[in-house]
Amino acid sequence: MSKVRSQILSIAANSGDVVVTNDDLAKVIDTNDEWIVKRTGIRERRYIEDGTYWSDMVMPAVEKALDDAKTKPEEIGLIVTGTLTGDLEMPSAAGLIQARLGVMGAGAFNLQAACSGFLYSVTVADRFIRCEPDLKVLVVGGDAVSRIMDKMDRSTAVLFGDGGGAAVMGANTSGDGRGILSSRIYSSGEHGAMLYLSADNGADIKYGYRKPGEEMPPRTVQMRGNEVFKIAVHSMERASIEVLEEAGIDKDDIDVIVPHQANIRIIQTLASRLGVDMERVYVNVDRFGNTSAGTIPLALTEAVEQGMVKEGSTVLMPVFGGGLTWGVTLMKW
Repeated sequence: MSKVRSQILSIAANSGDVVVTNDDLAKVIDTNDEWIVKRTGIRERRYIEDGTYWSDMVMPAVEKALDDAKTKPEEIGLIVTGTLTGDLEMPSAAGLIQARLGVMGAGAFNLQAACSGFLYSVTVADRFIRCEPDLKVLVVGGDAVSRIMDKMDRSTAVLFGDGGGAAVMGANTSGDGRGILSSRIYSSGEHGAMLYLSADNGADIKYGYRKPGEEMPPRTVQMRGNEVFKIAVHSMERASIEVLEEAGIDKDDIDVIVPHQANIRIIQTLASRLGVDMERVYVNVDRFGNTSAGTIPLALTEAVEQGMVKEGSTVLMPVFGGGLTWGVTLMKW
């Protein structure tokens, strides 16, 4: 009997409609295009329009992923969503997608893992499918980060944009080797103060993330950039090595790395540490910025559409996010 592997059957993505260039930001905060590009590689990012919501951004990707997988909504048995910015606290973002699709009775839940949300969701879907091979899972990941950032803080305002994507996952029992080869997720809550969402109830003071009396806008991304850079590179490097070893794959056999699009310096440093040249690394951070849980589906969708990732490609997807969270998925496309 062939070993059951979960497989991404389709992938689609979407982003905000409002293009915001570095020059646009320079009109309202103390920054400039040269400074941003040199430090981040980002030239523009996209925001959702006023009056629209996270679900409005991701639903076109959800519908396209279902169509590309030739899967009807009623065939979906589980919806797993990774996001910080769902339309409501309750129902969950996954529940709202379930309702908009009219998928009666399907299980639906959120995973809150910041930038790692999509990959966490893929990993959970992988485990479900291996236990229940007839199950089809809709995985959604993405964020409207423009809604949870201080747009006057140049340390974060230059980095983030809005985007997300969706994948339909199912079992591959053909024995052709395609599918998820290994997928691992990790966390380090003790380092949460490095990258977190400020609270409006004082909980961030309770945990020592900010000092009593220290003012900051509630529910906005707070980051210690230099510290995050170091731990992000180290964590993704170690996790990548562990996943490759578990799957018995040599790093020279990686066809494409589709990494979290945090900034170009992190991407380049990680590739160098892994000994992989940048020609094998997909990058779109220059056009979208860091879309949190949306970076992996956005980048993977484009890499597939452009033919960089094709049938049989060995693809490594490392990610790092607030909380702190990180993970790596290795798959044969």
